[in-house]
Formats: sequence, C-alpha cells, structure tokens
Amino acid sequence: MDRLLLRVCLALALLAWPLVAGTARAAEESAWDFDLKALEGGDLPMRRFAGQPVLLVNTASMCGFAYQFEGLQETWTTNRDAGLVVLGVPSGDFGDQEYGESGQIKQFCEVNFAVDFPMTEKEHVRGPEAHPLYRWLLARLGPSAEPKWNFHKILIGRDGQPVADWPSRTEPGAPEVQAAIQASLEGSGEAKSGGS
Repeated sequence: MDRLLLRVCLALALLAWPLVAGTARAAEESAWDFDLKALEGGDLPMRRFAGQPVLLVNTASMCGFAYQFEGLQETWTTNRDAGLVVLGVPSGDFGDQEYGESGQIKQFCEVNFAVDFPMTEKEHVRGPEAHPLYRWLLARLGPSAEPKWNFHKILIGRDGQPVADWPSRTEPGAPEVQAAIQASLEGSGEAKSGGS
C-alpha cells in the first residue's frame, strides 16, 4: 500500500511540474518576450526595445481620436533621443475603424500625420483573440489595461514591465502621461493605472 501511495504521489508531482514551471516562467516574463509583425512587413520582436520605455498605443485611422497621431508623433520626436519608443498597434476591434491593408494604414499615417514611429501590422487588442502581449498586459495591470476604444495607451518601463495605462480620451501630451514617460526615461516609476 505504501508503494502504491508513493507511486501515486510521484505521478502527481510529475504531472504538476509543467504547471509549476509554467507559473514560475510567467512570473519572469516581460514585454520583451513577445513578438509582433512590423506594418511594412517582417518581424518586430519587442526585445528590440529592451532597455527603453515603450508607449504602446492601439490606433485606428478612421477613429475620431486619430488626431492623437499628431501628439504621439510629437512625443516620439521629443523623446526618442532619450530612449522612448512610441509603438502604434493598428486595430479594427472598435467599430472596424482601421483599414484592412497595411499599405493603406501606412499611407494614411504618413500622409496625414507624418508618422515615422514604429507601427505593427493590424492586431486584435482585446478579448480572446487579443495578441498575447495585450493579454499579458491585462494580466499584469488589471482590467484598466484592456483597451475600451482606440488610442488606449500603455507605458512599458525599461525593464519590460508595464508602468501605467491611460484611456483613449487622455491625450499623449497630457501632464500625467508626460510625467510617467519622463520618470521611465529616468529609470524610476512603478506600476500603476491611469484609469479607464
């Protein structure tokens, strides 16, 4: 009987090991562990930005908030030499307000707002089809990190951990966004939510 119990315990331990190992691995993950695709084609691994703060924004060309491309471009231009990356993630999750083709998205952003910050190909940013990076950010920051509309902003620190998030109506130039960016550029700041 003791041998049978020992075998059962060993079998359970072996079955549980992947779950325990997976949990430990999940705790160590950072945004740098995720890969995206660039708008103009090719891979865009987040590890390319390791050591730099990233302002991640789900965008939509035909949205009423599209004017925020101007503020995002200004934030990028002002802070890129200090290390900030602005990363646009086109999405049609809200009212299907994004073009279907990457070339159309790129042309709209360049012609209307002279956007030259990096952008990904069109992605889902909420729900079960959300890109794994967005699902991970939701797990890290909580419900406020899930975009409720286009132009939701999430700041990722130099260490690849999310710092804060802001809803669509909070513009890129808002004092709270700019203060968090500056704190991240200086290497300080802790995880908090900007509210949604």
